[in-house]
Amino acid sequence: MDSFRRRIKEVKTTRWIRFGAVSLIFLLWVVWMRTWWLAIFELLLFDIYITGYIPFTWWKKSKSKVTRSIMSWVDAIVYALVLVYFVFAFVGQNYQIPSSSLEKTLLTGDYLWVNKFVYGPRVPMTPVHFPLVHNTLLGHKSYLDNPSVKYRRLKGLRSVEEGDIVVFNFPAGDTVASKFEETPMYYDLLVKQYGRDAVHTNKAQFGEIIYRPVDRRQNFVKRAVGLPGNRLRIVNDTMYINGKVRSFPENVQFNYLFATASPLTDSELHELGINVSDISEFESGSTSRVNIQSFLSGAPASAPAYMAPLTASMIDSMKASGKMLSCVKFNEIAPYFYGSELSSMVFPYFENGDWTLSNYGGTDGLLIPAKGMTIELTPDAWTVYQRCIRNYEGHSDAYFDEASDKVIIDGKPADTYTFAMDYYWMMGDNRDNSQDSRFWGFVPEDHVVGTPMIVLASFDRERGLFDGKIRFDRILRDANPDK
Repeated sequence: MDSFRRRIKEVKTTRWIRFGAVSLIFLLWVVWMRTWWLAIFELLLFDIYITGYIPFTWWKKSKSKVTRSIMSWVDAIVYALVLVYFVFAFVGQNYQIPSSSLEKTLLTGDYLWVNKFVYGPRVPMTPVHFPLVHNTLLGHKSYLDNPSVKYRRLKGLRSVEEGDIVVFNFPAGDTVASKFEETPMYYDLLVKQYGRDAVHTNKAQFGEIIYRPVDRRQNFVKRAVGLPGNRLRIVNDTMYINGKVRSFPENVQFNYLFATASPLTDSELHELGINVSDISEFESGSTSRVNIQSFLSGAPASAPAYMAPLTASMIDSMKASGKMLSCVKFNEIAPYFYGSELSSMVFPYFENGDWTLSNYGGTDGLLIPAKGMTIELTPDAWTVYQRCIRNYEGHSDAYFDEASDKVIIDGKPADTYTFAMDYYWMMGDNRDNSQDSRFWGFVPEDHVVGTPMIVLASFDRERGLFDGKIRFDRILRDANPDK
């Protein structure tokens, strides 16, 4: 007790103030977490700031100058990593737009600040991980599988709303072929194309088959267009929610075939906002050009012809300048080229379905699951919702038994199923160049990361450093302008 009193007496007032501020923040965090046993770490904070029984700063009394110098850096780095860990886990973090799925709302090369506080941050499911990387570090996992924590989300300001741009973990990214993880060819597509045995045995081509925990799966960013309990239907690219038409985002894009009065130059493409990597030209006299000529009414066969994603304003601009001679939306003529193959591309892969990217959901629309919603487990319902039941809600042994014509869940026949989570339907604004829910289905609530707030910086990958690479006009721009 004498030692304790002496240590207390020697503490400076400024030290008490720092301890009080840190303690208040820590206790507020404990209340927010609603995990009361964490409060025991208040004793550790008391010792760090006040009593000092645990010799965390032993190196400050070392006679070796080298030891003091090295440990001062180690001390600063550890504090910085702990701070970054908590900020990234509970407040927000930066995120880079890697693809064009949300152009022209968000551009490839945009660096965003993603707010996790709005929807409430998830308690880290893989709490032991390196905070500055996502799932790999120097070619190895940047996290430990154990210990793991069950999904829990802290209280936020609101739920996901229709029209929100949302960052989320890729639902179909639970199992990955390591050599394809950074490509659009996710595991389910590889198995569908090459067969499960080939994917699992040919490591030279596909790499290791890895399971990723929810919060270590690849980050995607799309727009929430369907909420839990909604019925979603798409007719000729127009979206209906619960039978009511939804207007397009201001900068929505679709692929168009179009002919121009003269070839488009790089400067004209840049002025229009068309990425060079996104435009295809049909060479005059080629078979592909002959095949599309009948759809370009009013344009001579010698006119340059292209396919590219365009917004309504881009089309208006080219028409007003006299540059565009003819234009047709590609989805309107796609059946002539792909026929019945169109329906095999989209979720949930009905064998005899007629759903496509631009006509989706059937007559009644696709029902998006909501927490507490109960459905009848018909064969068609099992086809649509089996991944939710098996992969997202933990019933990995659930299957459809053809002999009894029933779904078996946890070893028992089930006529109905009640969902444990809310689900969302996510799509890109660049509708014909977006890998979204139309391909891989629902996004569970436990996969939601947060919503982008501002563009921190933006770099055009097709421009040079002194030729407009840095998009200064996008810095600190609202990352969700349609809300």
